[in-house]
Amino acid sequence: MGRAHEVRAAAMAKSAAAKSKLNNKWSRLIYMAAKGGVPDPDLNQNLKNIIAKARREQVTADVIKRAIDKAKGADQTSYTELLLEGFGPGQSQLVIDCLTDNHNRTQTSVKIALQKCGGKPAQSGSVTYQFSHLAIFTFKGLDEEEAVMALLDQDIEPKDSYTEEDEETGESLVTIEAEYSDYSRIREALVNYKADLEFVTDEITWISENKVDLDEKETEQFKRLLAMLDEDDDVQDVYYNVNYTPEED
Repeated sequence: MGRAHEVRAAAMAKSAAAKSKLNNKWSRLIYMAAKGGVPDPDLNQNLKNIIAKARREQVTADVIKRAIDKAKGADQTSYTELLLEGFGPGQSQLVIDCLTDNHNRTQTSVKIALQKCGGKPAQSGSVTYQFSHLAIFTFKGLDEEEAVMALLDQDIEPKDSYTEEDEETGESLVTIEAEYSDYSRIREALVNYKADLEFVTDEITWISENKVDLDEKETEQFKRLLAMLDEDDDVQDVYYNVNYTPEED
């Protein structure tokens, strides 16, 4: 499999989400975007972008509408981002991205999950320094040279760029990797260059610099840990350094 496939797999190295989990994740993100600005995607670019991502993950129009309607109402729930780090079974390391209205509850829940599965919480920075924090865009409809020039014209220099063939459709896919802090500028530059650009991947992610393998017992513990984290509504995404993706099961 090609480099683009590997990067997308790494960027998607998260716990496998059930539909209800997926809906909960995007409902919170849409609610936050709508609450933080005008609850109308035509007038709120951030909300519009998040809705587009939700639709790519097949979140229904009803779920999106309910989240926006909730933001229009009197509900004052306030979610904040919380990044937790952990050591799992064997040499596994995890970056756990959360969105919560109660930090103590979330930290306790994640700590329990880690401890039950042969791991423990990690100090802030003790895991993330071994991961790359990247903005990743994969798209079709624009060639690599044009995309890079569009970014350079805006004084944005990507860390890497490459073109590969989509294994299912045979279409050319261009991937841009850049500093996570350049995410908004890159997206704006690409869309301004080609308004109807079709994104396949459009996210900020954590990618491990060094992958590890686990033995059979550790693998079972690790799978159990991912399942427990997946059941926690506060946990949005889980990134890790293990050579494993849920699709392998």
